[in-house]
Amino acid sequence: MHPQASGGDEKVTAPYGSWESPITAAAVSAAGRTVEGLAVAGDGRLVLVEKRPEEGGASVLVTKAADPRGEAVDVTPRGFAVRTLAQEYGGGSGAFAVQGDTVVFSNYSDQRLYTQVIGDSSPLPLTPDYARSEVRYADGVFDPHFHRYVTIMEDHRNKSSSPVTTIAAVKITDRNVNEPTILVSGNDFYAFPRIDPSKKRMAWIEWSNPNMSWDKSQLWVGYFSEKGEMQNRICIAGGDPTLVESPTEPKWSSKGELFFITDRQSGFWNIYKWDEQSNVVIQLYALDAEFSKPMWVFGASSYAFLGKDDSSPKIICSYRQNGRSYVGVLDHGSGSFSMLDIPFSSVTNIISGNKCFFIEGASANLPVSIAKVTLDEERTVTTDFSIVWSSSEDVTKYQSYFSLPEFIEFPTVIPGKHAYAYFYAPHNHCFQGSSDEKPPLLVRTHGGPTEEARGILDLNVLYWTSRGWALVDVNYGGSSGYGREYRERLLGQWGIVDVNDCCSCATFLVETGRVDEQRLCITGESAGGFTTLACLAFRQTFKAGCSLYGIADLASLRAGSHKFEAYYTDNLVGNKQAYFERSPINFVDRFTCPLILFHGLKDTVVSPDQTTKIYKAIKDKGLPVALVEYEGEPHGFRKAENIKFTLEQEMVFFARLVGKFKVADDITPIKIENFD
Repeated sequence: MHPQASGGDEKVTAPYGSWESPITAAAVSAAGRTVEGLAVAGDGRLVLVEKRPEEGGASVLVTKAADPRGEAVDVTPRGFAVRTLAQEYGGGSGAFAVQGDTVVFSNYSDQRLYTQVIGDSSPLPLTPDYARSEVRYADGVFDPHFHRYVTIMEDHRNKSSSPVTTIAAVKITDRNVNEPTILVSGNDFYAFPRIDPSKKRMAWIEWSNPNMSWDKSQLWVGYFSEKGEMQNRICIAGGDPTLVESPTEPKWSSKGELFFITDRQSGFWNIYKWDEQSNVVIQLYALDAEFSKPMWVFGASSYAFLGKDDSSPKIICSYRQNGRSYVGVLDHGSGSFSMLDIPFSSVTNIISGNKCFFIEGASANLPVSIAKVTLDEERTVTTDFSIVWSSSEDVTKYQSYFSLPEFIEFPTVIPGKHAYAYFYAPHNHCFQGSSDEKPPLLVRTHGGPTEEARGILDLNVLYWTSRGWALVDVNYGGSSGYGREYRERLLGQWGIVDVNDCCSCATFLVETGRVDEQRLCITGESAGGFTTLACLAFRQTFKAGCSLYGIADLASLRAGSHKFEAYYTDNLVGNKQAYFERSPINFVDRFTCPLILFHGLKDTVVSPDQTTKIYKAIKDKGLPVALVEYEGEPHGFRKAENIKFTLEQEMVFFARLVGKFKVADDITPIKIENFD
């Protein structure tokens, strides 16, 4: 152990990676609470789903008084959890809906819909009990015209690998459990069924294989008959074969005007409005920025209407540009946009409240939080911003250990093209490295692969930087947040562009003198795990790697793919030869450095045998390798003790094999084959 810095501001000089830090793996896993969707109850209270690692990853519906000092109260009784498995990834807000004080939610264990009055702890089932959770529901809304609940229904009863997805209605007035009534069917996928409060009509998004919803989708409006059946329908956007677009997030104003987001022509998701009289769509505000994001989960809400009775409704919205979020009010009458001063640099959801709005976001100094925001009469200035929920309430005690992200743009292997990343330098107010040493670097590769790393306060990052590591979160070509053209760099190029960009980023940091070339490590989850394994198989840039439930064999990923992603891999990889040539499992002979692997045994997205195969092959090759398997964990670890153990073992593994330092924490390392 090091002598702690005593008195004054004098720092102890110690090897990078060996610094003591109060940000332990236990602290990281405790701060792992996440929001999985939010809504507002009739009395103005915030309603959200909280995922709790310390309770085995349970997803619990909570109400929170709009007053920041108000207590949070659990709505979901023991034995229930609010989570849908539709499209495998489900969705936070897509798992429940609130009207007044009534909640309808999808229950995790049986995937049935239940109704519950907030404050009453006995939910009642709305849908039949099918064996083995074979029918799943998501993205539902209350129908004000026919006293029912309209939802996406995914039916696995006939063929589990290719379920039938429809938009269906469930009665909520009588006490009997009824078969849902199908309203819209015939396409592969549906999302965002949204009902006009003023007239009997509904908007929705649909798309078909081989596209993902962000490649190409359609926005439809249908008109209900007197009996509530769908009679006429009209395609609003996405029907013109000469225009490639992916409309998303339709919403009706209280006056019955339809708004939505699409990326026609510019390739950036902007806000539009449908003029029913002339049947044209009008762009409300043009900007080379993303007002939405790829729909991996149901129920995203990137914009909201301010006020119910306003004659000129204003829209509160946020967009991503150059690696950060901006929030503003769009006056669609005049087309003007006024920027608001809000301390979040990353915004994920916005919903309208009672004379306020709620916003889910984070920044370099704020962990993922929900804030209540009040505006002035003109609705152009923020008069109050208060955090009402935080993923990690006591994180400010670590402030002197915060490493602030630096947004970097670095050259790729393609001349003139750049990619982006967030660089976090080592930082600890008690320690410094010596002048003749550069820090080790951990490169993080996000999943998706169309997801986006965001430069926000994340104890997962600070765990490394406060111990003397540099860390970089890479948004390789294919990441979202930078428009369609950037996202489509990965089409047919997965395993090439992402690999090149991660290696280029590490090289750029070496060349600019920030990190030690001999101690470059890489880590990633899921698709990021694939990029990690591919970097180790096909490049010599890194000295060690860590794959968390990563893909080693693209062909077996495709063979075991669920319907939502059935063609996604084809779009990203291409032909049979590319499937073989880009799969790390087929080129184990090219691995030259140590590897640690983690996988949950209940993973239905990437099968655990992908990891066992690569582990055995690397072990047989004689390279240092370690494997950790978790009973009962799905794709993405949900239990606090496993999140903690993973982080500690990854740290110690890198320290022992490439570190040239001893970790300050007291961690018992697991056995490393071909090393211990």
